Amino acid sequence: MASLCSCPYYFDDYSTIIWTGRTVVILGMRRQEKDVTKVVKKQSAKIKRGMRRLRISAISYLNTAPLMWDFEHGDTGCEFDISYTLPSACARALKAGTADIGIIPAAAYAQIPGLAVLPGVAIASRRPVRSILLVSRVPLDRVRTVALDTSSMTSVALTKILFEKWLGGGKTFTPMAPDIESMLAAQDAGLLIGDPALRIDRSRYFTLDLAEEWIHRTGKPFVFAFWAVRREAARESAPSLDLATVFQQSRDHGLETASLDQITRDWAPRLGLKESDLRSYLSESIYYYLDAPCLEGLQLFYRYAAELGVLPAAPEIDFLGAAEACIA
Repeated sequence: MASLCSCPYYFDDYSTIIWTGRTVVILGMRRQEKDVTKVVKKQSAKIKRGMRRLRISAISYLNTAPLMWDFEHGDTGCEFDISYTLPSACARALKAGTADIGIIPAAAYAQIPGLAVLPGVAIASRRPVRSILLVSRVPLDRVRTVALDTSSMTSVALTKILFEKWLGGGKTFTPMAPDIESMLAAQDAGLLIGDPALRIDRSRYFTLDLAEEWIHRTGKPFVFAFWAVRREAARESAPSLDLATVFQQSRDHGLETASLDQITRDWAPRLGLKESDLRSYLSESIYYYLDAPCLEGLQLFYRYAAELGVLPAAPEIDFLGAAEACIA
């Protein structure tokens, strides 16, 4: 079976990739070679019987690569239609019904009805995360205006919470594309998330790691994203398809030593960063388990966001399958 990682392309910050289980379609992407389409000849028995593949909206950042391992390197991808986009666009796809499963920003769960959370898997942090940064040329106490990365939902909400509760309220927030020079030309500080944040030379700026600040203030981990499925779509899937197990196993395989070695080799030239830095980011900065402490941090985030009017009140976290399965 063809692998997405074997295709001769690289991501830019605005690329969208659609993988139909048989064909990779690349939209808005800079090509390295002339042929970027790989045909997958192998189809699953379920698909041959005419069952609809569930549509996955994933995020085109480094930190999702371990989560997508089985989909890109095994037969699992044949069961789904897969597209890669930005976090905010992923949430929009689920809300619009153009995707069935998404690695959604935590903030989106408070705004999209009818979702069930796939237990046990998250993009979270229990220490400085390095990829969610407030960047400025002036000290924090002189920041009055903030440019907010339009790719983000959760980190935008987190920024507002941190300022309102602890760092000083009354700031002016303006959505902007994630280009730090343009951001700082117009505003005192800029929020960057994901790979653009990893590429920031922090020696040139004043920076604040938002996960580190949250953990310092609350003593709780911070959950940035998790897998969620539209309940209507889950009811349409094959009864034999255990979605929670599929996504947990893909994460586990993606975090194996050999897998992380390959991911860092593939991504280091794309991001212009050292393999060792990417390895420590994936294995130390990011925490991939939606366990009890992370759920506590997530619920506290929802509580603060609602109290401050940053997000609507979030519903109770509704897991697909047995609730006790959320402890991975």
